[in-house]
Amino acid sequence: MRIIDQIRASRLPSNMMQFAARGALQVPSAENIEILVHLARHNKVFGELARITLAGWDVNASRAAASDPQTSAEVLEYFISPDNLRPVLLPLLLENPSISEKQLVKLAQSATRELIEAMLKSQRACSMVDVLEALQRSPYLTQGESEKLANLVDALRPQSSAESIAFSSPHESAVEGGAAGEAGETAAGVDSPENEEWVDDGTVSAYLNDHMHDIEAEGEKAFHAIGGIADMASEGMTETHAAATPESPAAPRTAVELKKPPVEAKRENSLQKISHLDVKGRIQLALKGNKEERSLLIRDGTKVVALAVLEAPKLSDGEVEKFASQKNVLEAVLRQIPLKRRFMKNYIVVRNLVANPRTPLDLGLGLMKNLLAQDLKNISANKEVSETIRKLALKMYKQKVESANKK
Repeated sequence: MRIIDQIRASRLPSNMMQFAARGALQVPSAENIEILVHLARHNKVFGELARITLAGWDVNASRAAASDPQTSAEVLEYFISPDNLRPVLLPLLLENPSISEKQLVKLAQSATRELIEAMLKSQRACSMVDVLEALQRSPYLTQGESEKLANLVDALRPQSSAESIAFSSPHESAVEGGAAGEAGETAAGVDSPENEEWVDDGTVSAYLNDHMHDIEAEGEKAFHAIGGIADMASEGMTETHAAATPESPAAPRTAVELKKPPVEAKRENSLQKISHLDVKGRIQLALKGNKEERSLLIRDGTKVVALAVLEAPKLSDGEVEKFASQKNVLEAVLRQIPLKRRFMKNYIVVRNLVANPRTPLDLGLGLMKNLLAQDLKNISANKEVSETIRKLALKMYKQKVESANKK
């Protein structure tokens, strides 16, 4: 009987189970991976240790398992899960015939930039209509990728050409919707001068075209801050900001109030200004507004708006450092930050992401290898982050200390 079968039957003693969770059993590499995945998914005592071991498992052995159609379904399902996916294994998993189309569709539905690029290079993924259509709904697509996907879908499903036109002609759709939406945008608080500047701005226009379908899906969704307005006040926003929310309309101004300096009036109206804008208006402000406006819009519950902040040309490193540590932003924001090389060159951004309890586990585990020993030690004692992060941080800290002592 194989050891994996003994583990499934709960016949292995606890000391051997601990060895198994560390990947230290003298069994073939493929069986070791199968044992670790089983423990990670089903064992409450040794599951965390097994997940940590898998996160740092030998790359060559992992590649062999990811590319082998005979690898157990449980292992492949674990590898392809967005929470456990290692980028180095993705191309092999996409071409593995034992990975079902349904699994690839699920992966495409939550695809990041890295996943999109890998899927578009995969011959197998590009032959599956459902996978391609799931990718078409991603907010991270570039205009060129949208056109490529539309052409692929059109070639695979000629009979659905009418349906694919909507995806293949984003510029025409934007032009058709421009005239009809102009009056609505003005009513939402975007005046004519801003509209003219918006239409002429290449950065804003490109973002709107690239994310046209997500914007249309959101409709007239109003501004809603992650964490609530009260949380903004605790971060230093003034009471005047809170009074200007849709739930609490600003009181009529007196003659004295109207004589206040223009700079102060602008500051007092930041939140009120945002609350009156529709999705397109908030995207424009995210890309072209000031630091205070970006600090509000990064917390927008509408994903396509919050992600627009990270594309703002004037966005500073200090702002990104703060965003990386915030608990009141969408998970999509934290996932998007590491996809930009400029942000990842900033060590503070990397450290803040790992230390942020809202950062997805797979992302945090992948970034930990970049941390210095002292920061690993601090994170190992941080009770806010997950136990998996703390344990791996402690393990890596000890390894770095031992390595330094040997030198």
